[in-house]
Amino acid sequence: MWGGRTGAFLRPSGWWPTGVLGRRLLNCNAASLAGSSSPRCWNCGGPGGPPRGDRFFCPQCRALQPPDPTRDYFSLMGCNRSFRVDTVKLQHRYQQLQRLVHPDFFSQRSQNEKDFSEKHSTLVNEAYKTLLAPLSRGLYLLKLRGIEIPEGTDYEMDSQFLTEIMEINEKLAEAHGETAMKEIESIVRAKQKELTDDVSRAFERDNFEKAKELLTKMRYFSNVEEKIKLKKIPL
Repeated sequence: MWGGRTGAFLRPSGWWPTGVLGRRLLNCNAASLAGSSSPRCWNCGGPGGPPRGDRFFCPQCRALQPPDPTRDYFSLMGCNRSFRVDTVKLQHRYQQLQRLVHPDFFSQRSQNEKDFSEKHSTLVNEAYKTLLAPLSRGLYLLKLRGIEIPEGTDYEMDSQFLTEIMEINEKLAEAHGETAMKEIESIVRAKQKELTDDVSRAFERDNFEKAKELLTKMRYFSNVEEKIKLKKIPL
């Protein structure tokens, strides 16, 4: 995936239009949406300002506008504010936005547009990564509602769950060989799938306290997954 100016950006010949005209895909209704109370474009002074909806460019001068600081990741990526996300559509949206705002397209533009492009591209990357994974998506949904789970918080985890995590960590520490590692991976994967389904139901019922509890458990298993990855790295 792309990651700012240094990211690889492959363009099949003839697929993506070049120049600012190729960015009309998300701007066809911009002129009609611009009202007299709209923020002004930094470049020409016309109705423009921070992009709302899919207006990333000024409808008058076509200058790239700065990111809208009030826009959440779901709105940016064209998703409903829900725990259930179509990851295929999310990926398509990610690619669509990067074709519009990636810094590779702004190397010959003004310094302001170069800077805005960097910010847009970084924001799109962060939104995509956050919404793609169930754990980070769920934590972000809670954050939008003013609920956060600080790192290192046990959130009153029951002793049975903490014992289960401790036993899995002990098995991992003692695991030698591919068979033992696969067994632990299988256990953790099944636990994460079960928790993901439970989190989805909790959000559907607006039971945010339950979602918070389940996401905390998912974070424990996510830490185990990271330990598994590290153990697989040859010394």
